[in-house]
Amino acid sequence: MDIQKATALEIGNLNQPVVTLYQISVIIFRLYKQGSYQNEKFWRLKKKNAARSDCRRIVQQLLTRGVLSESASVRRTEVFSILGMKEDSPNEVVCCIDPFAYISHLSAMEWHGLTDRTAHTLFYSSPPTKAWREFARDKMVKDMGNESIEEFLLQNLPRLKRINLQKIGRLTVHRYLSEHLGAFTSIQNRCLRVSTIGRTFLDMLREPDLCGGIYHVLDVFEEHGPRYRKLIVDEIDRHGNQIDKVRAGYILAERMEIDDPRINKWKTVVQRGGSRRLYAGSPYSPEYSEDWCLSINVER
Repeated sequence: MDIQKATALEIGNLNQPVVTLYQISVIIFRLYKQGSYQNEKFWRLKKKNAARSDCRRIVQQLLTRGVLSESASVRRTEVFSILGMKEDSPNEVVCCIDPFAYISHLSAMEWHGLTDRTAHTLFYSSPPTKAWREFARDKMVKDMGNESIEEFLLQNLPRLKRINLQKIGRLTVHRYLSEHLGAFTSIQNRCLRVSTIGRTFLDMLREPDLCGGIYHVLDVFEEHGPRYRKLIVDEIDRHGNQIDKVRAGYILAERMEIDDPRINKWKTVVQRGGSRRLYAGSPYSPEYSEDWCLSINVER
């Protein structure tokens, strides 16, 4: 079997809607490293850019054969559709293109069945630029192996780089910069990562405007909060900051009348005489929660 056919088989086994040029370069690199496809130009002489030229040639051959094609949903030259795979899940397309991304905010609420609204924007979270580059370097070492990464870099093969997305098909894409990579769950047998239930509720507190608005957030808390009470309290107790705990405490304990000793402990972070607001997007209101020292600047 030649390298082109072997690459096509490996791509077909990915079980994902799209493939990036970086992923293809990793496949080709690994096949050569197995030993079956070594050639003097590529390995023994280690001529710079020889492997990159090989990679481009193989990709072009796969495009000609129809194994790959231009992505129908993402207009980027480094993203390809795979023969026999449908691009009908924008959520999965995002997670394939960005290995450190996960679906969040209103899109995660929709996935978990927390909202009846259809998101016209795809919301996802991904690390800030500096952290993303560090994660990318670590992933490349893992993908190639410590002993092979220098060889990969010497050959100037396509590296793992962030691909900026504005749209997937007709769907607008919104990237939220978050350093909390442990806040998602991976969906089995799919190239899909979604923020956990607890993290989704915490995101509602922090960014209500990305979750349907503050009134929708309050409705979702009241409708689904009792069912997911433990997951919500666990997440906020472990990862919430002071204002997260104050806002959650007011909603859960005072507004929803949920009694939980951990929520009661959050009152220790209450700041007397402060100007904290339930919703950061509206001005301070004189209506006030004495227990949580919080301006209730939304209509009840």
